[in-house]
Amino acid sequence: MVLSSSKSETVFTVYELTSQMKAVVEELFAEVCVIGEISNLNQPQSGHCYLSLKDDLAQLSAVIWKTTASRLKFNLKNGLEVVCRGRIEIYPPHGKYQLIITSIEPKGVGTLELAFRQLYEKLKEEGLFLPERKKTLPVPIRRIGVVTSATGAAIRDFLSILGRRTQRVDVVVCPVKVQGDDAAKIIEEALTFLNRKQSALKLDAIALIRGGGSVEDLWTFNEEPVVRAVAASRIPVITGIGHEIDVSLSDLAADIHALTPSDAAVRLVSDDTPLYQKLIVLSDQLRQGVKRKIEFDRSLLSRLESMSVFQSPKKWLVDHRVNFLEDRLERMNQGMEKTLEKKRHLLAELMTGLESLSPLSVLQRGYSLTLNEQGRIVRQVSDVWPGMTITTQLSNGKIKSKVLNLTSDNADFSE
Repeated sequence: MVLSSSKSETVFTVYELTSQMKAVVEELFAEVCVIGEISNLNQPQSGHCYLSLKDDLAQLSAVIWKTTASRLKFNLKNGLEVVCRGRIEIYPPHGKYQLIITSIEPKGVGTLELAFRQLYEKLKEEGLFLPERKKTLPVPIRRIGVVTSATGAAIRDFLSILGRRTQRVDVVVCPVKVQGDDAAKIIEEALTFLNRKQSALKLDAIALIRGGGSVEDLWTFNEEPVVRAVAASRIPVITGIGHEIDVSLSDLAADIHALTPSDAAVRLVSDDTPLYQKLIVLSDQLRQGVKRKIEFDRSLLSRLESMSVFQSPKKWLVDHRVNFLEDRLERMNQGMEKTLEKKRHLLAELMTGLESLSPLSVLQRGYSLTLNEQGRIVRQVSDVWPGMTITTQLSNGKIKSKVLNLTSDNADFSE
């Protein structure tokens, strides 16, 4: 500091004046709250955010350092009216002051609500919530992958409902954090892992569940990595997050949105109670049927035991043999009688035919039969000679005569 010799006034260097102003201003405005509209927004790769806050009459330079910017739930954009909290700092090399923002939220709407709206519009434009993207659950469900906290009430409720409805489903639990700064990344990795191991795990569905809580507690399921992992899953995803009134972006991206973890269990598997009741009825019917069959067989066995074959097997065998032989003899006699009758009938037919061919039948019609001395039938003149005694057979007797002479149509045999 230099003192003027002409007048008793203090003369400051630029640095000294700026330093004093810095001390006064930064002490006076160590904590301020400012409302303004964002303009001149610049977000370089360093992660810091540079912007101006303005109203109709003035503007204020501001900066959000990387550590604070990384925790923002919504996206900054020009024209957005915000409420900022922070402190005023003066940067001596440039002689400028700026607001170091330590927290920022939209004016008139909550930070999380705005973040929800912004991400919803972004993902909606990409088509992540379209109905035609939804996958249907296979039937039946045999194995479910569950992504949730291993110690929360959600997994207990889910397994309890599942166990009461069916015993035919396997559950693979993939434990994760469901809230906190790194929860979204962990859930994203869990969903990716289950999809990558699908060939080994053979999952039919994935249940992403969490119990109730505040908007802040459930915010993990509104974060972009989780929502994209749900939408990208090749395995059908059902979500049951919070209470019935809670709806997250993960719910909108999921294939099925259940109202609660318990509702997710209900919608995943059918209730086997009617099936078990039917099995009980069928089991009872089977038991009664077997009982009746046993009683019938027991009665049949009792009747069999009272039969003579079991009372006196030897006597039964002898009687059986006698009856068998008598039966065979009777059948043999009947067979012989039938055979004889057939033979008699055949013989009668043969005799009738033979009689029709017998010479006697011819004699009955007025003819006669002539035999020579040798008893041969005389068929022509040359079979006899004069002086031979011949016999003529008539139908009612015989005539013996002697040949006197022979006469032929061609020759004369007389002496």
